[in-house]
Amino acid sequence: MTFFARFATVLPVLSKSTAADEEAVDRLKVRLLKQVRRTCKRYQLLAAGDRILVAVSGGKDSFTMLELMAALKDRLPFRIELIAVHLDQRQPGYDGAPLVGWLEQRGLPFEILSEDTYGVVKTHVEEGGTYCSLCSRLRRGILYTAAQRLGCNKLALGHHREDTLETFLLNLFFAGKMQAMPPHYTTDDGTLGVIRPLLECSEAEIAEYARRKAFPILPCNLCGSQPGLKRDMMGAFIERLEAVQPNVRATMMNALSNIRPTHMLDPEVLEAWHARPPHVRPVPEVARRTEHASAEPIRSSLSRLPIIDA
Repeated sequence: MTFFARFATVLPVLSKSTAADEEAVDRLKVRLLKQVRRTCKRYQLLAAGDRILVAVSGGKDSFTMLELMAALKDRLPFRIELIAVHLDQRQPGYDGAPLVGWLEQRGLPFEILSEDTYGVVKTHVEEGGTYCSLCSRLRRGILYTAAQRLGCNKLALGHHREDTLETFLLNLFFAGKMQAMPPHYTTDDGTLGVIRPLLECSEAEIAEYARRKAFPILPCNLCGSQPGLKRDMMGAFIERLEAVQPNVRATMMNALSNIRPTHMLDPEVLEAWHARPPHVRPVPEVARRTEHASAEPIRSSLSRLPIIDA
């Protein structure tokens, strides 16, 4: 068989495979976009006139977030603006050219910033310490400043469902507080809203989408290079739970939005709960019981009980 004959035989198979891959990507994008839209609507993350700085680290989550936010932007009943911002942290071996090419190819407004946060972190974190906390604070401060300069009123971060679950467990086990990642918050000076559109999306689906889309992922030589982190321990713990209790991630996520303050131990939370407005989980009226089981004693050391008039 000639080369051309063999190629003609293989071509229909390649075409079917390519079509199936494209359909799988489309279905995955629809699911993720639906979740992002629901999260944005549920927590009112977006409003008319928003100018949003979309933080693009170069990881799977931020690539996915930017692409989904760009798709959602065209489907909203109001107008918003998106500006992608990437920070070159001057890590050894860094090459941001693939990311820049990807942004340029899609015609997305973007800026590339450069600041030696890598050197700062390596200098100030002691041997054996974790880089994540300091690195995150430095990057966040730079992004806050960039948002102010660009006239943005919101900053979008690419944290997903597993991020908030792991954060919740970290705070529970190591910090002694009940705290997760909120879908939105306002900076201390009240000038910038921070939103997390991917917060209810699963990491597995984000990773699959990024793989199928072949995003030009940039490796991290700081946080991503450290073994034995507590966050990794929490992720492994959830994995083990999932093996015993399927859908435990979804259950845990639902629990974070289904809190019962009356059954917690924080008096301030309980006081705030009792002072809530009438429309917040109205207390249902319960009819007073008039009959109860008598439960007569079959043995007693009491010779006589006091008679209490009804």
